[in-house]
Amino acid sequence: MNGLAVACRRVVHIYRAEAGDVVALAGVDLSIAPGETLALVGPSGSGKSTLIALLAGLMRPSAGRINVGTYDMGKLSDGEISRLRGTEIGVVLQGAARNLLPYASLHRNIWLAQRRAAHTRGIQLDDPDRILDLVGLPGQGRRRLADLTPGGRQRAALAVGIAAGPGLLLVDEPTSRLDTAGRDEVLDALETVNRERHTTIVVVTHDNEVGARLGRAVTIRDGRVGAEGRDGQDFAVVAGDGTVQLPPDVLGSYPPGTLFTVQNVDGEVTLIPGS
Repeated sequence: MNGLAVACRRVVHIYRAEAGDVVALAGVDLSIAPGETLALVGPSGSGKSTLIALLAGLMRPSAGRINVGTYDMGKLSDGEISRLRGTEIGVVLQGAARNLLPYASLHRNIWLAQRRAAHTRGIQLDDPDRILDLVGLPGQGRRRLADLTPGGRQRAALAVGIAAGPGLLLVDEPTSRLDTAGRDEVLDALETVNRERHTTIVVVTHDNEVGARLGRAVTIRDGRVGAEGRDGQDFAVVAGDGTVQLPPDVLGSYPPGTLFTVQNVDGEVTLIPGS
């Protein structure tokens, strides 16, 4: 199994409403390598969940281009996108119960998630027990949602998300209602799936600790990529239109509209506020 690459180029998404249009994404440029784990971090309303919904094909961008693997998501029909979500793109919605049938066993939940892929030529599926092993729920196949701890329910939702062997797994707020132990169980499961299946994993989260555990953290702020964290260090990001979002602590001293002189001396860039 191989992870899928993701590329977003100047992606814009606007929600239409009677009270006025809302710009959720305002030109997102983002590249994710095959097999990479990435956290989308930011406050509520920043555009994280909108971006992951666009990657899943649950919505279409207002402008810009999104590629998942070899697929241009904007050129696919609804039927083609539905097929991708049943085979090559796994989606885990926020709230474990939204991903599972409460009256069915974990074995049956996984089997139901595998049905489309099972009828697709060339796809080899793991046994449900193997999938439960991957997420840290060995021997739990006969259990139902109500039998599990909160952390166990979220890992069961992950099991359904990876049931068809997707190359891209999109997970929305998997640790938002968990204690530290439950959060670590979920992150361990994600790391195991990535290590053994080489699945590309994108996680939406409010929790900076989750971002620190994954290989890369991208901050979404005001509908744009604001910063990127790697190996414990934060970096500003130059967007495709040449803009750079300043860190919040800098904006506290220099609000929007402040004029700067930009000096580039031997490759070192300095911003000097105008008088």
